[in-house]
Amino acid sequence: MSAPLRAYDGTTGAVLAHLAIAALLLLALGVRLADERADAPLADTLVGPAAGEAADGAAVRSAVGGGEGGDAESAAATAPRWRTEPVFAPGRTLVAYYGTAGSGALGVLGERDPAASHRRLVRAARPFAGGDGEAQPVYELIVTIADAHPGRDGDFNHDIDRAAVRRYLAAARRQGALVLLDVQPGRADFAQVARRWAWALRRPHVGLALDPEWRMARGQVPGRVLGSVRAAEVNRVSAWLSAMVVRRDLPEKLLVVHQFRTSMLPDAERVRDRRGLALVQHVDGFGTPRQKLDTYRVVARPDTFRMGFKLFYDEDSRLMRPREVAAIRPRVRFVSYQ
Repeated sequence: MSAPLRAYDGTTGAVLAHLAIAALLLLALGVRLADERADAPLADTLVGPAAGEAADGAAVRSAVGGGEGGDAESAAATAPRWRTEPVFAPGRTLVAYYGTAGSGALGVLGERDPAASHRRLVRAARPFAGGDGEAQPVYELIVTIADAHPGRDGDFNHDIDRAAVRRYLAAARRQGALVLLDVQPGRADFAQVARRWAWALRRPHVGLALDPEWRMARGQVPGRVLGSVRAAEVNRVSAWLSAMVVRRDLPEKLLVVHQFRTSMLPDAERVRDRRGLALVQHVDGFGTPRQKLDTYRVVARPDTFRMGFKLFYDEDSRLMRPREVAAIRPRVRFVSYQ
């Protein structure tokens, strides 16, 4: 080795030495980046976000430590957000307006712009707070709508405009509300449709709702038959969403399943609990208060889910009062208005 080294003595040798050091540093950096890419999450990157849309994903939190009680505070600071920021904090009831953007045909949420809808929602939610309780506003926004025709993709659904979704996401952040993206998949799979909204679900205040009424089997057309889903499909969605929450260190997310007949989710007891998710079975039947309660008692699976209940401004024969909903057992933790 001595002869080649001597051949590059002087200025040339110094330059080559620096280049060799730089090459080693670049090689080390490349190995580190490759390792980081190998460890990157896969489940929540099947649909990539548009530029800048993932910027408000997992928030970076500074550690708390030192001083008296520092160990406990440090432990709390390093605990995953899905443990320390639950959806259903003690005394909290979620109250939602349901609908889609720009139209009142599918629910009250779209009858007005987001700011006006929020003011109306706050008034509706206030009685559910109770004495020492809290009423958390929620925008349940239908983002994938089932269609009576196959459409370009042949899946009998279409997505609303992303710009409209962003308006509701931004309004919710300003107002301290949660957003629930409701999907009606037509003949598509719930998991397939949910992934199209991964860019929004990465945001800390956004959850997901599945509506089996609009989940069609082959040959079925939305609006002509009542759809259904099996627990295995719900579990695929929940596994994907749970992985997103855990890997991105997000607060606990809502995963809601709508139901008003047992046939819509016939094996509901097989739906699995997941880390980072608050599972809700939302009972949607309309009619008289007695009819609604009869439906609730038949459908409710409180051993598997927290319970939800829907109130219809137009279809219900008499709109139940908040105190009547609060008296329902099993207890209702999520109320929505349509």
